[in-house]
Amino acid sequence: MLETSARLLQLLSLLQLRREWTGPALAERMSVTERTVRRDIGKLRTLGYPIHASPGIAGGYQLGAGAQLPPLLLDDDEALAVAIGLSAVTASPVSGLGEASVRALTKLEQVLPGRLRPKFAGLRTAVTRMAAVSTPVNPEVLTALSAAITERRVVVFRYARHDGESSRRVVEPVRLVDTGRRWYLVAWDTGRQDWRTFRVDRCQSVPSPRDRFPGRPPPAKDLAAYVQKAITRSPYSHDIVVRIHAPAADVSQLVPPNIAELEDDAGSTIMRFGADSLDWPLMHVVALGFDFDILEPRALQEHAITAAGRLIRAAGPAARATEPGVGHGPTRSPS
Repeated sequence: MLETSARLLQLLSLLQLRREWTGPALAERMSVTERTVRRDIGKLRTLGYPIHASPGIAGGYQLGAGAQLPPLLLDDDEALAVAIGLSAVTASPVSGLGEASVRALTKLEQVLPGRLRPKFAGLRTAVTRMAAVSTPVNPEVLTALSAAITERRVVVFRYARHDGESSRRVVEPVRLVDTGRRWYLVAWDTGRQDWRTFRVDRCQSVPSPRDRFPGRPPPAKDLAAYVQKAITRSPYSHDIVVRIHAPAADVSQLVPPNIAELEDDAGSTIMRFGADSLDWPLMHVVALGFDFDILEPRALQEHAITAAGRLIRAAGPAARATEPGVGHGPTRSPS
């Protein structure tokens, strides 16, 4: 028979493995009597584990949610997955979550079995996370919005627009979208009577719940794509469309979804994004390192011609000789 402590851990592991167990099934699995199972269930309850029991032939034991978080039992793969996940979340844009992740990761590393330490250490040293520029998000705001979405409640909050102007917004929230760098809320704005996309880090107050709302058809079936379009194209003066002469799988490694929409086009990639000036999109596409065609707008094509001439003139007489007819615009006289 197992020692009491080891037997309790085995019982707890079984309860976490399946939704419900009968007493005889647990006794058979652990090679003990049903009386021992009942006694061990009582000991786990005194340790803070909420174990519910239902009487009768079809009854059994079920591990439920409690007021406190008891220790969890994880197998090797689960422990590695949690450790790697915590390591990645240390750079989370949610305020305070990175620090909490470090604390949790420290606790987990202290109890990792020796056989797992080399695997986890190898993964940590082999992977370097590039920090992205982001504005911290108040976790209370995320929690309040999540609850309102689940309960379909109208929320009220102060919101700062991109120009810094603050206003009171009353919205019906339907979905939170995480782009990696920022969180966005898709909601029906009751004041504007239209769908809006809000940056959660610009919420200046924790949203307060109001009455329930009946719900309405969302603005798109794919709300992640809807947010992507809203943040990459809609707010800008110019709608840029280019064809990149490279597969979408390759382009996507260089262009994150919060920068542009990418569409596979028979081995090439159609890239759509917005910009307020024509200089940045031209530099950005050139920096990708692939050949490309400018499809829209015409103003960007003309801007590219002007920029090409400027670059050729900057390269000197040898470059102008190899490209006849290009870049022969007006030049500045030497001073």
